[in-house]
Amino acid sequence: HSCVYQYHQQNKMALNRQPAVDNVQKIDVVELSGLVALKIIKHCKENLPELVTGQLLGLDVENALEVTNCFPFPSRVDEEDAGDYGAEYQIEMMRCLREVNVAHNTVGWYRSTYLGSFVDESMIETQYNYQVNISNCVVVVYDPVRTAHGSLSLKAYRLTDAFMALYRVQSFTQQSLSSSGLSFNDMLEEIPVRVTNSYLVNAFLWELEDAVEQDDDFGSLEFDRLDLSSNTFLEKSLEFMIECSDELSQEQNKMQAYQRNVMRQEQHRATYLQRRGDQITDKEMQENPLFKPIPQPSRLESLLVTKQIDQYANQVGEFAGQSMSKMQLFRGFN
Repeated sequence: HSCVYQYHQQNKMALNRQPAVDNVQKIDVVELSGLVALKIIKHCKENLPELVTGQLLGLDVENALEVTNCFPFPSRVDEEDAGDYGAEYQIEMMRCLREVNVAHNTVGWYRSTYLGSFVDESMIETQYNYQVNISNCVVVVYDPVRTAHGSLSLKAYRLTDAFMALYRVQSFTQQSLSSSGLSFNDMLEEIPVRVTNSYLVNAFLWELEDAVEQDDDFGSLEFDRLDLSSNTFLEKSLEFMIECSDELSQEQNKMQAYQRNVMRQEQHRATYLQRRGDQITDKEMQENPLFKPIPQPSRLESLLVTKQIDQYANQVGEFAGQSMSKMQLFRGFN
């Protein structure tokens, strides 16, 4: 994830150079141009197994976010110059697009992922920086591995307002989470993605479909969609779920250790006060470690890991459902 992480400061620097516009009406759908979808797929596929990112350009019209163009971020940049170079690269690209009268308004970013493993702190931080500067913006996540198994995995997400408020103050203690009622289900909001094309492109696709139906050799490739081999995908997804479960267990151990330390401190403090009585001074209370509160570990990592486990479980359920449908179809042939 290093190639994704190095663009935190780049995105922040570039976004700070354009004014934030507060839009009252939120978007309900992301209309992704077919050309943009192909650009994203091409960029992510050519750089496998490396994860890549890019910028989304377009315009929000009423309740729809129209993504009409995109461009990739350079993958290999020296860490020392990554921040300045990345920001200048984005600004220069948008200037060139403006000169040729192409949409240059930033509406979000895209990134590739591997079997849905995209929920991490780097992704959250980048998306937070985008939403602070641009009200209606999304992150489009493309999974080339899932796409190779027969279904286009192209999804759009944004952070919820409740999570944005907590992330702004970096308050992820147990008390703040309980008072706000925030759970892992309230972190990200998925927005439906609709791939759109011009009438000319639609006409070409109709002609292409007719050509495919007349070509026996090319048309036979459609049977690849009926492939029943799902062991590799499910096995990898379950392995990732087990790894996330181990990470969640470690986070819970940290919280339990914190609670034990707090209880131990309370016992020592009560014994100390009982022994000293009223003789203790204010200066001693400030300097004595028994009276200093123990910092509570952040629960952000627990939220992220839990959300990632939920993501794995959902995609396993979706893929298993597709496999069952295929099995029922083949059973009808027998």
